[in-house]
Amino acid sequence: MRVSVIGGSQVDEATHDTAVAVGQELAHRGHAVVCGGLGGVMAAVCEGATEAGGHTIGVLPGEDRTAANEFVDTAVATGLGNARNALVVMNGDATIAVNGGTGTLSEIGHALDFGRPVAGLDTYDIAGVEAVETPTAAIEYVEQAV
Repeated sequence: MRVSVIGGSQVDEATHDTAVAVGQELAHRGHAVVCGGLGGVMAAVCEGATEAGGHTIGVLPGEDRTAANEFVDTAVATGLGNARNALVVMNGDATIAVNGGTGTLSEIGHALDFGRPVAGLDTYDIAGVEAVETPTAAIEYVEQAV
């Protein structure tokens, strides 16, 4: 399964560590990571997945594939700016939100519009987002919801 992982581009150490753990667990369970391909949660989840031998896909806002963080295996340049947020969640079977700002909120909205299950770790408390406490709980939720 492909799991879109969304979250802020600027994160504190605790959020970074959570995103790394999400990436590691997704890889251990054989899932590919789809993300926005840049920094913050995106880089951290890719770092974790890479460390655990997983595959990472970064859907970038710009036209330059080399702008992806160092842990992205497959970079997809879109030239769409933030409009690429819809593509990030469309290319996953489920979504895990880790913290985040307004870009994350837009991705949650797109994921719900596309009928993707959404697990949230310290993120927006809105209808359709299953609030969970741990990376493992997030992954278990999206696995059973797909």
